Amino acid sequence: MFVTIAIPFYNAEKYLTDSIKSVFAQTHQDWELILIDDGSTDGSLKIAQSVNDSRVRVISDGKNKKLAARLNEVTELAQYDYIARMDADDLMSPDRIKIQIDIFKENPNLDVVSTGVFSVKNDLSLVGVRGADFTNIDFDGLLRKKTGIVHAAVVAKKDWYKRNKYDESLSIAQDIDLWLRATKNNDLIALTIKNPLYVYREEDNVTANKMMRALRNERNMYSKYVDNQFLRYKLSFVSYIKSVLVNIFDKVDLIKFLQKSRNRNEINNTDFQEYNNIIAKIKNTNVTGLLEND
Repeated sequence: MFVTIAIPFYNAEKYLTDSIKSVFAQTHQDWELILIDDGSTDGSLKIAQSVNDSRVRVISDGKNKKLAARLNEVTELAQYDYIARMDADDLMSPDRIKIQIDIFKENPNLDVVSTGVFSVKNDLSLVGVRGADFTNIDFDGLLRKKTGIVHAAVVAKKDWYKRNKYDESLSIAQDIDLWLRATKNNDLIALTIKNPLYVYREEDNVTANKMMRALRNERNMYSKYVDNQFLRYKLSFVSYIKSVLVNIFDKVDLIKFLQKSRNRNEINNTDFQEYNNIIAKIKNTNVTGLLEND
């Protein structure tokens, strides 16, 4: 089974080389890679264009359309029936695509498969591990955030994406909106696995500003999708409380505690060994023509 791997990028020159290497390090080699520039002003585009491989396409129109618009473009550009998401500052285990595609082979009715993650700092030092096995993802579970779906670690069917496009008016939390809208329409058959097959740089993602924006969008989604008035008020109230807590944590400089709290507190030796093996394989992968990070 062939897969389209898509990496939208914007000013990601510090990390893009390793992200591309992690695609070439995959044990599943039946793929195309779409590198789609969102109007970068640094050296990201030059790095993308340096790759000398017929499986790689670089898309650049000089515009800054934001993530949701670029992901909708990917659906139209993809040659294959399965699309793998990846952020430009992240990496993935060499076995990620193989394992997710094998799950689709065993469960052809599925629309979406996500995985667990290694949470890391910008320097790739390991912060934590998280993931869970969920096989029955429904609207209620999504509302209560008990699904384990990690947006950047998703592989989904192209046909599903064609039926369920991202809301391009949203600058953050586009994934939550997508999952809620799809389940509301009874059009999401998904599962997640706890295996940490994705390396997620969260240091710059867990900020007070981003969390406050995400919580505001969350409340808008409750208004849009939750029919039960009592439940809508209850969820919105909890969201407001979270906003207050984020504000307090920000004032006392404890936002990084929230990042750590999302992950398993204890990282065992097996986690460290597995993670180090992943990074070593990626770093040692050769990609013809690819410019190295400075």
